[in-house]
Amino acid sequence: MVGKQDLEKIRDGVYEIPSSARKDMRVPARIYLDDESAKTIEDSAINQVANVACLEGIQKRSIGLPDIHFGYGFSIGGVGAFAENNGVISPGGVGFDINCGVRLIKTNLTEEDVKPHMQELVDELFKKIPSGLGSNGIKHLKESEIDEVLLNGATWAIENEYGWEEDLKFLEENGCMKGADPDAVSTKAKRRGIPQLGSLGSGNHFLEIQSVNNIYDEDTAKNYGLEKDQVVILIHTGSRGCGYQICADNLREMDKTAKRLKMNLPDRQLACAPIDSDEAQKYLHAMAAGANYAWTNRQMIQHWTRETFENIFKKDADSLGMHVLYDVAHNIVKRERHKVGKLTKTVYVHRKGATRSFGPGQKEIPQEYRDYGQPVLIPGTMGTCSYVLAGTENAMNETFGSTAHGAGRVLSRSGAKREFSPEEIQKQLREKGIILKANSQPVIAEEAPNAYKDVDAVVKTADQAGISKLVAQMKPLGVIKG
Repeated sequence: MVGKQDLEKIRDGVYEIPSSARKDMRVPARIYLDDESAKTIEDSAINQVANVACLEGIQKRSIGLPDIHFGYGFSIGGVGAFAENNGVISPGGVGFDINCGVRLIKTNLTEEDVKPHMQELVDELFKKIPSGLGSNGIKHLKESEIDEVLLNGATWAIENEYGWEEDLKFLEENGCMKGADPDAVSTKAKRRGIPQLGSLGSGNHFLEIQSVNNIYDEDTAKNYGLEKDQVVILIHTGSRGCGYQICADNLREMDKTAKRLKMNLPDRQLACAPIDSDEAQKYLHAMAAGANYAWTNRQMIQHWTRETFENIFKKDADSLGMHVLYDVAHNIVKRERHKVGKLTKTVYVHRKGATRSFGPGQKEIPQEYRDYGQPVLIPGTMGTCSYVLAGTENAMNETFGSTAHGAGRVLSRSGAKREFSPEEIQKQLREKGIILKANSQPVIAEEAPNAYKDVDAVVKTADQAGISKLVAQMKPLGVIKG
């Protein structure tokens, strides 16, 4: 096992454990941390980055991002890229909430415009968008419709009048990942997904009304359509029970495969299979279907958010400027082309609690943003700011085009419930002018701001290390928690 004592500083914000630290490491483990975090990071999370460095076919380095913390198999805030010809696919490198991600919706309203309506907005959004553990959506799919959602993603929602055609252009993968196969998804996963489409879920998922508090890069902010005091809405949720079940189903299969092939894994939670195996291909088809479910889920929540604003401000959503800035995935594996040494290779990039951070010029970025790099959305917690950053060329060179995804927990949910009082947290938020509506009191304690790392420090480290660049900061005005 390796830990803090093995970290070697490469430059400000960047530490590395050389591959010589453990006999089974094939590549170094690189972790992006400020000096203070390098003293306090969990040894278990560091060891998980080193474990990933031991997997067959890993390229260049195993990566931990500034919001790193201990997770299932891979650390959360972990990235690993595997060669197409001899690498592996591991569901633990994606996680249980497939395509958990965030979407930012712009408006042409200011904080002054929404302040008189904030309580009504929060109350109506809370009524309109179901939240909480096991919550069900307003739209109950027919059994015959779930396959269309899994296959077509957000396109299905647009075709069924849950949004605008232009929305698709500003979603990663245009809201529909190729290769999805509903036949690769179990009946149990489909049945879990049918009633839950269009719901936030629980845990750290939320819908937040925010205002732009600071602009760090005027040119890029202007390109993204952001300006100071502008009101925006951030939606954070994923693939609900459907994605969870897809992960659970395939983990069992991968575990059997790893045993059958006598793979020498440093951690059973890294169960995996060679990329060209039937098991890995089946997982990739099912994972893409789960990712499509998540994009559809966020699309429908966006639709009801637009309707709520229309009802309260008595204007249509287009007149209110409610266009999508961008939508990014946090938990996913993607087939991409990246430089490895002097060669450009096809690799399968596992991003677990990590945001794609493609720099300027990449064809995967919407044409409108291509000169500036893709928008990177990093949410804070319910009492702290969220951020928009831009992808960089340096991220392409160092992290397979990846950066942090959020604040990152420092306390477990059970630990947070023991330490924090929901009533006290609500009082603190009220004193900051933030209106909170949550599905349950324990969730408020679980998601206390102090249960997370300082998101300001996380984005500062990402910016200083050059793996994404600061554009704008948003402060919360109203929060709906799952």
